[in-house]
Amino acid sequence: MDIIIILLALFFLMFVAYRGFSVILFAPIAALFAVLLTEPGHVLPFFSGVFMEKMVGFIKLYFPVFLLGAIFGKVIEMSGFAKSITQFVIKLIGPARAMLAIVLVGAILTYGGVSLFVVAFALYPFASELFKLADIPKRLIPGTIALGAFTFTMDAFPGSPQIQNIIPTSFFGTTTWAAPWLGFIGGMFVFILGMIYLEWRRRQAAAKGEGYGEGHTNEPEKLDSENLPNAFIAILPLILVGVFNKWFTVLIPQYYGKTFDFSAIGMKNVPEIQIPTLAAVWAVEGALIIGIVTVLLFSFKRIKNNFNKGINLSIGGALLATLNTASEYGFGGVIAALPGFTAVNSAMSNTIKDPLINEAVTTTTLAGITGSASGGMSIALATMSETYIAQADKLGIDTEVLHRVASMASGGMDTLPHNGAVITLLAVTGLTHKQAYIDIFAMTIIKTIAVFVIIGLYYGFGIV
Repeated sequence: MDIIIILLALFFLMFVAYRGFSVILFAPIAALFAVLLTEPGHVLPFFSGVFMEKMVGFIKLYFPVFLLGAIFGKVIEMSGFAKSITQFVIKLIGPARAMLAIVLVGAILTYGGVSLFVVAFALYPFASELFKLADIPKRLIPGTIALGAFTFTMDAFPGSPQIQNIIPTSFFGTTTWAAPWLGFIGGMFVFILGMIYLEWRRRQAAAKGEGYGEGHTNEPEKLDSENLPNAFIAILPLILVGVFNKWFTVLIPQYYGKTFDFSAIGMKNVPEIQIPTLAAVWAVEGALIIGIVTVLLFSFKRIKNNFNKGINLSIGGALLATLNTASEYGFGGVIAALPGFTAVNSAMSNTIKDPLINEAVTTTTLAGITGSASGGMSIALATMSETYIAQADKLGIDTEVLHRVASMASGGMDTLPHNGAVITLLAVTGLTHKQAYIDIFAMTIIKTIAVFVIIGLYYGFGIV
């Protein structure tokens, strides 16, 4: 019965997310409903002592990353830098390779620190124009954007400033550059297999005589490519984010050491800070600030008229994204404290002995159920990270491998139909799940397989 209660709570949360209801409201309802069925008298203590504590802890740690990432993405968009980069890549590759061009631009923007949601809005007008020129069906646009923005640069490539690559650092004491070769190989596996799949779909449609199609909704206006910033200036902030992320990752631990003791400066009531759990987060935040300042220095005249409106929109988006994920994190904290989870955890540990495979299966399953890579991974690591570290120590597995497996697994089954980014992408392109989701799901399968590929590479060849 305890296990059934947990499953009911999980599937209820998945259902309401799929139906478009806010998890900010329904995550605590689902969690406390599970507590109510288990022990009614514990509802209020669990709400204040577990759910809210976990939720606030997540916000305290990660809100600055969400905020700075949203602002950076917005100023990149408002400055015309995103359009300039897209136009440059298209000219370089040519409209004949429309799919590859869109995937590469999506990869450049996400690896440079631009929010996934911003990338979807920024890429669609260019994808639409290119697909019309090449007479490729519009229904293939979401899958193409998903490959470029939601896969290898989100969670696989080392150094990615996306939240899916940052969250594991606070659990494992790693950096965003953890297991670089496994991340790079896994990312290239997804990229190559994804492109093979998309080209197969394009040729399949061409053989049937299917073109871009007519009568579509949400068709963008014709692009104005005049007076765009220089492409090399446009890409500079993205490069600086990557460079300074790496530099701060090395510099911060050297400067502060392993702990910062507030009592040494006369603040006796403030607990000391463990630097390894925060260094990677600080590094990304510092790099994003430099990226934002760089955009403002080169393009303030272009964005100053709408600066206030744009910043306010990005702050609102950051708040919403943070609270969504934090609510799911609080939900996970409550579920992990219930007897049913102990039984499920014990059963999984007895069934799947290997810590890497267990971590991959648990993380990608929870990401799928919650419809969120960051939310699912947060739940998994909040409840299981200490167990994984203990098991890895016994087997001599580097915590960097745990980091990369968790990050990539979170981006596995997260893009099920109820995922927020999927719903947004389809809404932006004016397509339905029936028309275009199958190609997004293909990317979901490919990136899930990639996690087990890197686990095999690590065990087979010791690659880290």
